[in-house]
Amino acid sequence: MRHRTSRRTSALLRVLLAACLLTLVPGCGSDTRDPLVVLGPWTGEEGRAFEAVLDKLDDGTGRTYTYEGTRSLRETLVSQLEADDPPDVAVLNSIGELTEYARRDKLKPLAEASAERAYPPWAPTLLVDNLRRTYWVPLKVDLKSLVWSKRGAPSERPTWCVGLASQATSGWPGTDWIEDLVLHQAGPGLYTEWATGRLDWRDPAVERAWTSWARLLGKRSPASVERSLTTSFEGGSDSRGDPRGLLDSPGFDCTHEHQSAFIRYVYAGDDVTVEPSARYLDGQSAYRDAFEVAGDMAAVFSDDPDAQELVERLSSPAGRKLWRTEAAPAVRPLFPDSAGLSPPASATPVEREIDSLLTTRARTLCFDASDVMPPELRDAFHRAVLEFFRDPTQRQLDSLLRQLETVRVQVNTDSGTDRTFRPPQNICA
Repeated sequence: MRHRTSRRTSALLRVLLAACLLTLVPGCGSDTRDPLVVLGPWTGEEGRAFEAVLDKLDDGTGRTYTYEGTRSLRETLVSQLEADDPPDVAVLNSIGELTEYARRDKLKPLAEASAERAYPPWAPTLLVDNLRRTYWVPLKVDLKSLVWSKRGAPSERPTWCVGLASQATSGWPGTDWIEDLVLHQAGPGLYTEWATGRLDWRDPAVERAWTSWARLLGKRSPASVERSLTTSFEGGSDSRGDPRGLLDSPGFDCTHEHQSAFIRYVYAGDDVTVEPSARYLDGQSAYRDAFEVAGDMAAVFSDDPDAQELVERLSSPAGRKLWRTEAAPAVRPLFPDSAGLSPPASATPVEREIDSLLTTRARTLCFDASDVMPPELRDAFHRAVLEFFRDPTQRQLDSLLRQLETVRVQVNTDSGTDRTFRPPQNICA
């Protein structure tokens, strides 16, 4: 009985295949191929703007796109990879995660047109099978090493707003502080060694960054510490449920906030100023024009050539212009190389200042250190920041740095000594 059913099924499949070849059956033709799936980190207004770009993007392939935006990006992607059902294209902000996927042969090397836009320090090449290859390209970027304040706030003795909560990634606003302090106190060279796993966490320069952070934040009451640990980096919410920023949040009696350029969407329309963080960090004058940066990088997980074409179009000048047009002013993207794409006429003074710092005035750009680190070490760094913020004693710091050094050594050991693969070594440019 099973044999007769199998023969009948095979005959039916042959008929359907013939019909498809003759385009007699709707849905069989090449013009109805499945949409390409893009997984990314943008939700809300940012997500809607990116979807609008995909809807209007003419890449010449006749393909349509499905965008999946999530705040749980790593968990979602890991689950899809385990199910052997990855997206065609994924957009990630972690070089450490992207390196992990390249090592596991989950990524496809980029086509030449896209690889030419792999601007440093966002997209360093990897040594894979003894060949230098490019696996991702930055679509949009952010400038860090910034301080926000209300216009007219005294800068001589700033009081700092701190919100460390961010769901599964709580703690990263604190790692940004530590990273910025290492960069400006010790310089890009040591910063690079530390970020790429070649420096002991107990190095005096790294320890100094932690103690400097505690000194800058000053003495805090138990209630203030708990408020920072449980409040989102976006601050409290207004009557409509929208974030209002830490500078405007009840319970935060503070004048300054250390935060990336993306936070401008919270303060859109407010009387807020932004400036480089260097002068607040007790760093060396030689490093005043160094900035941390972050980015959202597109990588191809599919063998479908249209996925390569999509990344090429998204990273092109035309794709950027379309994206900037579709995005609301508060979430208008920044790009890694803005030659020929100046801020729009509607840009705010804050937006113009950030664009000028990123594209003209910054002398050195270094990729976010924790996002360079392997995920296990990055996550341990996040947790350590939360524990140190609760108890910023030397005894606690010594213990935390020992733990982080243990994780670093273990991660380096697990990655092996295979000379055919080498993770990024240069993350400053």
